[in-house]
Amino acid sequence: MNWTEQNVLVTGGTGSFGRKFVEIMLREYRPQKLIVFSRDELKQHEMRAAGIDHPSLRYFLGDVRDQQRLERAFSGVSVVVHAAALKQVPACEYNPFEAIQTNINGGKNVIEAAINCGVRRIVALSTDKAVNPINLYGATKLCAEKMFVQANAYAGAQDTRFSCARYGNVVGSRGSVIPVFMQQRARGRITITDLRMTRFWITLDQGVRFVIRCIEQMHGGEIFVPKIPSMKLLDMAQAIAPECQIDCVGIRPGEKLHEVLLSEDEARNAMETDDMFVIQPAHSWWRKENWKSAAPLAEGFRYASDSNSQWLTAEDLYRLVDGCAPPISLAEESQVRASA
Repeated sequence: MNWTEQNVLVTGGTGSFGRKFVEIMLREYRPQKLIVFSRDELKQHEMRAAGIDHPSLRYFLGDVRDQQRLERAFSGVSVVVHAAALKQVPACEYNPFEAIQTNINGGKNVIEAAINCGVRRIVALSTDKAVNPINLYGATKLCAEKMFVQANAYAGAQDTRFSCARYGNVVGSRGSVIPVFMQQRARGRITITDLRMTRFWITLDQGVRFVIRCIEQMHGGEIFVPKIPSMKLLDMAQAIAPECQIDCVGIRPGEKLHEVLLSEDEARNAMETDDMFVIQPAHSWWRKENWKSAAPLAEGFRYASDSNSQWLTAEDLYRLVDGCAPPISLAEESQVRASA
C-alpha cells in the first residue's frame, strides 16, 4: 500500500489515539492528505499550537452523529480510521442515550458515508470490553463491531471494505489508571478495586502501528486482535508507588475482574499469526482462503488477561510510561516539591 497516494481521515482525531496516529502518519508515511475530524475546536487549536501541523494536514470540525457532515469530510478520502467514541465506562452508564448516539448511531453514519463516498478501506477501533460485555460501553462497541463487519455485505461489489481492530487498555492514555496512580502516589495511598485484577496493556505507539498494519493487510470483515502483555493492577501500583499503602475498594458496577480479547466462541472462526489473531466473519460472503498463511486455533482457546503467556514487569512498565520513574521514595518526592 503506497501511503503517499492516500487521502486519510481519522475520526476523533484530537483524542489520544488520533494525535499519535497523526504524528506517525506525518513523520513516517506522508499521505497525500491527512484529515483530523473531531467536534472540539479547542482541542484542534491546541493540536495545531503544539506544532502538529503540515501542508497536507486538514482540521475538519464535525460530529459522527451528523452523516451529512461526514459525507462532506469523506469526499475524496480513500482510508478512514474510526476512533471517535465515548469511552469512559461510568459516563456511558450514566448517559446511556449519549453513548448509543455516538458509538452505535455514529458508527452507522460512518458506514453509510463511507459507502456513499466510495472510501476504500475503513478500520474501526474496538476494545476488549466488547467481548462478553457487562457494561454499556462494551455493549455499544460489540454492536459497532457487528455493524462494521456486516457493512462489507452492504458495500457489495463496490470496492469499500470494513474491518475492526480490537485491543486492550492503552498505557498512559486519557482515562488510564496509570495517571491516577501517579497522582495518588503524592498522597501516599493507592486505591485498587480488587487485588486480583488483571488487564491487557498496549502503548499508543503500538496501537497506532497495529492499526496501520491492519489497514495494509485487511480483506474486509476481519476483527484484528494483537498479542499484547498483561499485568496485575496490584503489581502496577507497587511498581509506580512501592511505598504507598494499597486500599482495596471493591469492584465497581460494569467492571470485570479480568478482560478477554478473544472468546472461546470467537476462536472457532479465528486464525493466528506470529503477532496477532484474526477473527474471520461467519458469513457466506467471506472467503476462507483470505488468510491461508495463518494457523487455526485449538479447540476451546481463550485469550484472557489472567491466562496470558506474556506479562509486563516493573522494568517493562518504566520503559513504556513517560515520567514513570523508577519511582523515588515519598521522602525524596516531598523534598523535591518543597525545593520547587
